[in-house]
Amino acid sequence: MELPLFPLNTVLCPGIALPLHIFETRYRAMVRDCLETTSPFGVVLIRQGREVGAGAISFTGIGTIAEIRDAGSYDDGRYDLLIVGTRRFEIRHVLSVRRPYLVAEVEVLEETVGDEEAAHRLAMTATRRFVSYLELLQPRSGETADDIDVRVEVETDEEHEDDETQTGDEVGEAASGDEDVPNAGTDAPRRRRVMIPDDPTVLSFLLAGILQVESPRRQALLESPTTEARLRVLLGLIDREIFLLQRRLRFFRPDHVVGARRS
Repeated sequence: MELPLFPLNTVLCPGIALPLHIFETRYRAMVRDCLETTSPFGVVLIRQGREVGAGAISFTGIGTIAEIRDAGSYDDGRYDLLIVGTRRFEIRHVLSVRRPYLVAEVEVLEETVGDEEAAHRLAMTATRRFVSYLELLQPRSGETADDIDVRVEVETDEEHEDDETQTGDEVGEAASGDEDVPNAGTDAPRRRRVMIPDDPTVLSFLLAGILQVESPRRQALLESPTTEARLRVLLGLIDREIFLLQRRLRFFRPDHVVGARRS
């Protein structure tokens, strides 16, 4: 299939939602064409080059198909989008077409689980450890930390604040970015929680999209050949993050000026 390409300095995983502000002329044209034809586009990670402006650019060969869930336009032609990753694709070749934006011939990748029993076992372990990771992300007294602002498109559940506490089968709003919403007819606010999916493949992409890791590591997760392999790498990354968070190393940013040679 032919797919317009949008190279970005971020990795989009299936099931993850991403807000975008479109202001460059070529990508305004791409979005306009996609909206007119209700077609998706592909998000790929930039390896070298810049998102905007002219100049050479290189990007990954595997990306994620993005569907436009919401779009708002400005009088000057800019757009605000909310896109959601759906399926992975591999670029076969970039087409030479007379359009201001890139178009490629791509192959949609089929998802392979690997050892199903092992994948389900790994998924259960990853869920438990990920909940511990989220708990450790909460800053202690005197610490500051950036909120996780990740949007996902999975099943959600609504609860009262006095409902039972969160279990290992749920991810709290810290991961989803959802806020408290009023509950009509009651004084208690209602919270929305992201329900952990039973499907190991869906879970693996969800965790890969939420875990706070560098883009090359996230891209490697996206490119994993099987769900089982992705979950094994995820467990290693979650354990690394838990190790850092338990020692509070995640909340310290080195000052690169200290010890540097000054002219």
